[in-house]
Amino acid sequence: MEKHSHDIVIVGAGLAGLRAAVAAAEFNSKLDIAVISKLHPLRSHSVCAQGGTAAVMREKDSFDLHAYDTVKGADFLADQDVVEFFVRQAPKEIILMEHWGCPWSRTPEGKIDQRPFGGHTYPRACFAADMTGFHEMHTLYGKATTYENVKFYDEWFATSLIVKDGAVTGLTAIELKTGVMHAFKAKAVVMATGGHERIYEFTTFSHTTTGDGMAMAYRAGAPLEDMEFVQFHPTGLVPSGVLITEGARGEGGYLLNALGERFMKRYAPEKMELAPRDVVSRAEQTEILEGRAFTGPHGPYIALDLRHLGEEKINERLPLIRDVAIKLGGVDPVKEPIPIRPAAHYSMGGIKANIRTETPIRGLYAAGECS
Repeated sequence: MEKHSHDIVIVGAGLAGLRAAVAAAEFNSKLDIAVISKLHPLRSHSVCAQGGTAAVMREKDSFDLHAYDTVKGADFLADQDVVEFFVRQAPKEIILMEHWGCPWSRTPEGKIDQRPFGGHTYPRACFAADMTGFHEMHTLYGKATTYENVKFYDEWFATSLIVKDGAVTGLTAIELKTGVMHAFKAKAVVMATGGHERIYEFTTFSHTTTGDGMAMAYRAGAPLEDMEFVQFHPTGLVPSGVLITEGARGEGGYLLNALGERFMKRYAPEKMELAPRDVVSRAEQTEILEGRAFTGPHGPYIALDLRHLGEEKINERLPLIRDVAIKLGGVDPVKEPIPIRPAAHYSMGGIKANIRTETPIRGLYAAGECS
């Protein structure tokens, strides 16, 4: 078996994995860093994030408001120390991404634009049209490739962690083009492998999100926690499940039942379509179960109506959504509503880790959705 040796091995090359690689490379240029990914980094599912990244960027907003919205949206189950760290770090990350070349959408005054998202007290989702993850990924990948001490192993499938005396010493991986197993020795391993949503039939996630990293960590002895919590996004395109960004509702889209009602007035009369995702998804499912949904060849669905926004605004703010709806749903949102229903969207649980991303196994770290 061929062997490789690195100081740090990062498994996964989505936003979390690439950001970890950049952080490690900037911390110490002498560190030998490897990034292992079962597909090319720019095919990671992070490119499918559409609507925006939340950060406090305006005077009227505040860290306290962002933290409160996050904790409340988590039904007060979130680790509040982590939430506070996150909301204070987020604006710095947005500015860093801008400096590295991320083409954020702009206000007429030239500032980074922000749109409202579900559960937000104040519009704080920074966005790049409706292809935010796509642009963030290209920005981070471009940045990561500038470091000579970062080596990419694209299309390598990590299979098992190697643990000795309670500490991670490396892992095994298959080079997919040859089918040959390799061993990697490492002083630290960072799991950044994303979620497990492909266990659901109707999901917004790509076929690559199969929970590999969670399974690897669990087999190695790391506990998983909060696995029962799975976020369902209110607007999965029927029948494919492809994500219709929350930005569509942030820009003013309506949710309608078969009676033509904006039914969210019954469930969240103040926030309406921009209530937290779990509230909107449950409301949609209630409408479906109580017989007020549309019916079609692919089962019941709810209508997302963007027609009142007009073609110009849709083309400016939601160009990808229009393209996806036409090609995968057979509807033009300028002319007719988009058929949607709740779809599995995010693994709220994962590998147990603390605020420093440390797991109970020495040398093993977890970041992003797998944690």
